[in-house]
Amino acid sequence: MTEISAKDVKALRDATGAGMMDAKRALVEVDGDFEAATQFLREKGLAKAATRSDRENVEGVVGLAIGEGRAALVHLKCETDFSAKSERFLSLANELAEAVLVDGEAAVDARAAELDDLRLAVKENVELGVVRLVEASEGNTIDTYLHLQDGRGVNGVIVEGEGIDQETLHQVALHVAFAKPSVLSREDVDPERVEAERTALLEITKAEGKPEPAWEKIVEGRLTGWFREMVLLEQGLHGDKVKVADSLNGGRIVGFTQAYLGA
Repeated sequence: MTEISAKDVKALRDATGAGMMDAKRALVEVDGDFEAATQFLREKGLAKAATRSDRENVEGVVGLAIGEGRAALVHLKCETDFSAKSERFLSLANELAEAVLVDGEAAVDARAAELDDLRLAVKENVELGVVRLVEASEGNTIDTYLHLQDGRGVNGVIVEGEGIDQETLHQVALHVAFAKPSVLSREDVDPERVEAERTALLEITKAEGKPEPAWEKIVEGRLTGWFREMVLLEQGLHGDKVKVADSLNGGRIVGFTQAYLGA
């Protein structure tokens, strides 16, 4: 049996972050082979990490990278703000965003081992949320916004516009950050969901004893309010009465994407 020295155990602990007894047990298991022990610990750690996959991970970091006519968002999720604020976590989130900016959304797949190592290091449910690259069509403009909290990105937005000046587009990006619309227009809402809501609103209106001739108008008014909660173009810009759609000076919003903690 290979003799396992305290120096060997310490070296393995330093390299992997494992506890003393786990490091010693791994070295014993593989007859002192350092590389095999490292892999042994990694595999055991990942197996344990898999059991954390159902734990809530509402913390994390939103990384934003900006290039010429393009921008990338990456949301790296975890369970605690303690882990999210660590240099290692912040760096990886931002590096992933830069990688997506350069090589596209599939770039995160090449960093899978680093994500695994991060899971082992922080012992939390770490996973990727939104991973998105937006490339403006010819003649279109992109604007971005990243809300920072304690030195980390917590709410990121990318908006693409056509025929809209940069300041107006930036105001839309700011609006998206805090209003959190889920779709651009009514047409983007699932028709079955719309009909289910319409039916529910009709039943509510009937139960309230409203006169039958007014039902349709009341339901449509309430449905408009329901749309306003989720549809960007129908929301009042910054909560004002003027809708986003009416503030674009003849231009149009092509699309938007957002990532924020808790989503």
